[in-house]
Amino acid sequence: MSITSSAALAAIIDHTILRPDTTEADIDQFCAEALQWKFASVCVNPLNIPRVAAALRGSPVKTCSVIGFPLGATPTDVKRREVEWVTAQGASEVDMVISIGTLKSVGAGPIGEEVAVLKAACGDVLLKVIFETALLTDQEIVAASLAAKAAGADFVKTSTGFTQKGASVEAVALMRRTVGPKIGVSASGGIRSFIEAMAMIEAGSNRIGTSRGVALMREAHF
Repeated sequence: MSITSSAALAAIIDHTILRPDTTEADIDQFCAEALQWKFASVCVNPLNIPRVAAALRGSPVKTCSVIGFPLGATPTDVKRREVEWVTAQGASEVDMVISIGTLKSVGAGPIGEEVAVLKAACGDVLLKVIFETALLTDQEIVAASLAAKAAGADFVKTSTGFTQKGASVEAVALMRRTVGPKIGVSASGGIRSFIEAMAMIEAGSNRIGTSRGVALMREAHF
């Protein structure tokens, strides 16, 4: 993917605020920034979805909710009910977290089954699948990527940003090689500079999840 303008960069940034101490004032600020810079989405925890959806209504900026965040260690039916609730409240994108322990214990089969259930619950709402690549082997990343793709995921995504390491260029490149060109790859977690974001894009990412979207834009030079 080639990014040649600040507008093109802004259009792939998921402006993300998932801190446990996030206030309503923080949410309002992130929504205002997303509207100003024309970011792809504002990504928040489920309870903040109604406020974000109201702030962004009528704009091209999407309302994105995380599901099973940050560990993914909840039953599929609970995640499905989360999806149903956030989409009813106005979420137009959903970022689900897989169960890493399940993947490591029994393989990618149950991951694919869960993605299929949540994709059905999403309907037309875009679904990203978060892997936590820093905790996985290359073989596990490949297996999870193939399972998510086969189950109908719209994106595979590197990280929650809540473990010891976020996205890496190597993981993004591996995911892109594995899923091919027809579904998205999102780099998220630990991306703090324009240079880092551009490296992820060069490796094959076509979304950037970051809490530092405004700082990235101010650093951008095209």
